[in-house]
Amino acid sequence: MSIDELNIEGLTALDRDDPGPVVMVNLLRFNEQSGDGDGTGWDAYLRYSAQKVALIKEHGGMLLWNGNAKGIALGRSDPAPWDYVSLVYYPTVAAFMAMMRSPEYLSQCEPHRRNACADHLIICTREAFSKFHIPVK
Repeated sequence: MSIDELNIEGLTALDRDDPGPVVMVNLLRFNEQSGDGDGTGWDAYLRYSAQKVALIKEHGGMLLWNGNAKGIALGRSDPAPWDYVSLVYYPTVAAFMAMMRSPEYLSQCEPHRRNACADHLIICTREAFSKFHIPVK
């Protein structure tokens, strides 16, 4: 799992066809030991996060929420494959891609992410209820 796996074509088409804000859902599973031998995968993720949050802000984004994945609420009954979940807002897909492809991200953040994560999945989401508001009672 590397930055080379970024779905540039699909994300570019999404931004062109439906521009606007997105929330990236990050699902992470950490290595027991950091890939560089400097502590645990969690330790490497903390180094990654310390640098990435500033880059998110520089690209108009905002960290919305972080939390430990505690278990499956619905779906497969096997243990949750994810350790951590993070929701990050970006004003556009282009802002997300610019951050991910920036020299600062590639040199300062990406090495820590690779050392931290055994697996990392990012799902691009958009607000779904703006046209079809469903009230919650």
